[in-house]
Amino acid sequence: MRRSVPSARKLLSAFQYHENNCSVNLVKMQETLLVDANCTSSVCKPINTVDTYRYLCHNLLISRALSTEAAKLFKGDVNRAGPLVEYDRRIVAGELVDGDTCQVGTLRELQRLYDELVESADACKLDRYSSSDKSGRSRWLWSRFMPQSSHSPVKGLYLYGGVGTGKTMLMDLFFDQLPCNWRKKRIHFHDFMLNVHSRLQKHKGVADPLEVVAGEISDEAILLCLDEFMVNDVADALILNRLFRHLFNNGVILVATSNRAPDNLYEGGLQRDLFLPFIATLKERCVVHEIGSLVDYRKMTSAEQGFYFVGKDLSGILKQKFQELIGDETAGPQEVEVVMGRTLQVPLCANGCAYFSFEELCDKPLGAADYFGLFSECPKNFHSLALEGVPIFGLHNRTAAYRFVTLVDVMYENRARLLCTAEGSPLELFRRVVTVSDAQHIAPRTSTRSRRNDDLDLCVDNELGFAKDRTISRLTEMNSKEYLEHHAAMLVEKQLSTGR
Repeated sequence: MRRSVPSARKLLSAFQYHENNCSVNLVKMQETLLVDANCTSSVCKPINTVDTYRYLCHNLLISRALSTEAAKLFKGDVNRAGPLVEYDRRIVAGELVDGDTCQVGTLRELQRLYDELVESADACKLDRYSSSDKSGRSRWLWSRFMPQSSHSPVKGLYLYGGVGTGKTMLMDLFFDQLPCNWRKKRIHFHDFMLNVHSRLQKHKGVADPLEVVAGEISDEAILLCLDEFMVNDVADALILNRLFRHLFNNGVILVATSNRAPDNLYEGGLQRDLFLPFIATLKERCVVHEIGSLVDYRKMTSAEQGFYFVGKDLSGILKQKFQELIGDETAGPQEVEVVMGRTLQVPLCANGCAYFSFEELCDKPLGAADYFGLFSECPKNFHSLALEGVPIFGLHNRTAAYRFVTLVDVMYENRARLLCTAEGSPLELFRRVVTVSDAQHIAPRTSTRSRRNDDLDLCVDNELGFAKDRTISRLTEMNSKEYLEHHAAMLVEKQLSTGR
């Protein structure tokens, strides 16, 4: 395969995309209905996506990057050709729709990084079988006598852009192309930080536990792919600078996706001045690339099915749907172990489905660790959640809104199924949550506008204001026919693999 890579690159360079010659077809999104078709209650209403999700999709008919000859070259070993080639193969196979030019530009960056990694695999020490056996505390003790700083010769990649633009899909496509013998890891940022805190707890008493943790992480993975990079916790913000300084010194290469540009990370956060050196380091060790697409591909799903019910007094409908999912099994309470010895009480559960009220799951002091404990990939944990009574969010329940955003992130990452009743559509839930910039454009009260018309519950919060778009997008996709079909197929595959 190594001999075929240079020839492959020559072929790839011969077939460039010509955006100026592409035909542009603007497709209007169809109205979606995120309410059960059998729901006849007068208080149950569909989500009006003509008002909420009216997006124009740029369906660019881009020219193919590979000729038939190039495809033949990689026949039998296409999994090691790189992300650009694999993207092309999936489009030809009908597994993906043609992307816009912004996705193609991102793929070029990923292909460039892939090529550099292949060429510098030995220098980067990517092969796990030739990696050092000094790890953890032994690495820390060794570094006391022989201080070393060895930045990777290859810079990483930081991808950022709007919600639903395909960042995760493109990074996963890149990750799946990497050789199996490489030290690599793909993990959600929430999960990564939980892992870091757990390791720090284990190494209490060491002079610099972060250096030990960084040593353990870099021994396991030199190429670290972090999805949904976000910083909204002061403890994480204070850790990241020193942690990644050690990681980069150990030769770690970072590939990350985020909704925020590096300079906007942890914007307005407590003690942000202590976080700023991390931003400088991140920009030094990664190529920063924006996916400038305005298309939200999650909203291109045919969201005609789903379990998102809008209205009041719908607990009966939700419990009926929950009962249909658990079948003949009897639901009851269960205690679930999460991380670091913590447990979480589930009020009702059976057959992989859990039932919570919103207050029980989002009004209590719970966090990402608890939600991962519920939905992470483990046969004992849950694949579906019935959540009753999601409220409209505002200043009065801002903390609960943060928890709901985290809950949706964790469920989406683990491809879990959500059934819920809510006071409004996904867009309506977050209408009172705005960024500082949005708030500045809201007209102030004047003598002709009474105080009664002012929204006293307006929540001005930059992090939550940015995160809400991701949550709205994900809630839309999670109730689509495509998502639910994928979920059903995943359950069948899981049952076959476990023999249950």
